[in-house]
Amino acid sequence: QGQLVESGGGLVQAGGSLRLSCVASENVGRMHTMAWYRQAPGKDQRELVALIHGGASPIYGDSVKGRFTMSGDSDNNTMFLQMNDLKPEDTAVYFCSGQSGLGSRARDYWGQGTQVTVSS
Repeated sequence: QGQLVESGGGLVQAGGSLRLSCVASENVGRMHTMAWYRQAPGKDQRELVALIHGGASPIYGDSVKGRFTMSGDSDNNTMFLQMNDLKPEDTAVYFCSGQSGLGSRARDYWGQGTQVTVSS
């Protein structure tokens, strides 16, 4: 079973920066869609942070626009999230996600999550 592995989370002061990375295992198909989600403490649902589909420019959630930058490489099945000017409300577990294939061959992948904590 293919999987994604995130890294780069940690504890940072407000105003600081972190860079998250996500690498797919070898048996993950070429991902045409890549995304970062986050789940804040006490929240049941995951929030979309950023998404790249088909090599187009990333789209961002309103709360991170202008501060976060996503990049992705479908050929190497990797993605990154540069997070600048972090705020305490950015504290969450961050997950990378991807999709390969189409129709009946579509497959969804998720990472295990990496904790980002921003202190005030």
